[in-house]
Amino acid sequence: MTITVLGSGTSVGVPTIGCDCRVCRSPDPRDQRLRPSILVSYGDNNVLIDTTPDLRAQALRAGLRSLDAVLYTHAHADHILGLDDLRPFNYGRAAPIPIYGRPEALATIQRIFRYVFENANHGSSVPRVAACPLEPGGVELFRLRFVPVPILHGNREIIGFRFGRAAYLTDHSDIPAASFGLLRDLDVLFLDALRHTPHPTHSTIQRSLAWVSELRPRRAYFTHICHDLMHEETNRSLPAGVELAYDGLQITVREED
Repeated sequence: MTITVLGSGTSVGVPTIGCDCRVCRSPDPRDQRLRPSILVSYGDNNVLIDTTPDLRAQALRAGLRSLDAVLYTHAHADHILGLDDLRPFNYGRAAPIPIYGRPEALATIQRIFRYVFENANHGSSVPRVAACPLEPGGVELFRLRFVPVPILHGNREIIGFRFGRAAYLTDHSDIPAASFGLLRDLDVLFLDALRHTPHPTHSTIQRSLAWVSELRPRRAYFTHICHDLMHEETNRSLPAGVELAYDGLQITVREED
C-alpha cells in the first residue's frame, strides 16, 4: 500500500496570500503546502481522503488517473470544496464514485453541492457520486477496511481513519482516550501539528510529540502545517522516526492489520 501526501498545509495553504514571511518566501518546495489530503493506493485501487480546493492541482501533480472512492474526515471548506473536480474521474466509469462520511458531514456536503445531488437536467456535467453514510465500524473498500477514529477539532468531534497498519488524523486539538486503542501497533501515524504556539482547534508540535510517545508508531508524520514551520529547520529538531509531511511524499506501508 502506498500513501501519497497530496497536501500538508493548513486551510489557507502555504505560501499564504499576502504574506512575505521566510516560510512563504522559501525556495524549498517542501515549504509549499496545499490543503490537507492523502491518497491511499493498493492493488489497482485509489482511495482519496478529503477533496480539497486544490484537488485538480494535486491530482495532476500526482499523475492520478482513476479514483475508486472518497472518504471525508469532516465538512470544513478546506476538506470538501474540491468535490466538483471529481468529474474527470467519472469519465469512462459507469458507476458513480462512492463518497463516505458521517451523516452530518454528508448532509453539509449535500447542502453545499445541492446541484450535484438534486434530480435535474443540468445541461452540463456534474460529478456522479453516491453518498454513503459511514457506520461506526467503518467500511471495507476493495479488501481494506477503513475504520473511523473519533478525534476532537476544538469542541467538535470529527474523524480520522485507520487502515491496515496506518492511520491518518488531521484537524485535531485532542485525541480522546477511547480512540487510543485504534491507534496502537501502527507502522505509520499522521497527526495534526499546526505550529509551536497553541491553537483552539489544532494540535502543536509539542502535543503531537507527546502522542507519538504514548502511541509509539514506527514512523510519525505531522501534517496540517502552517507557515510558522520551516520544513528542514523543524525536522532537525524532531526525534528519530518523526518528521513533517510534505506535498508529494510517498510512503509504503503494510496493508495487513
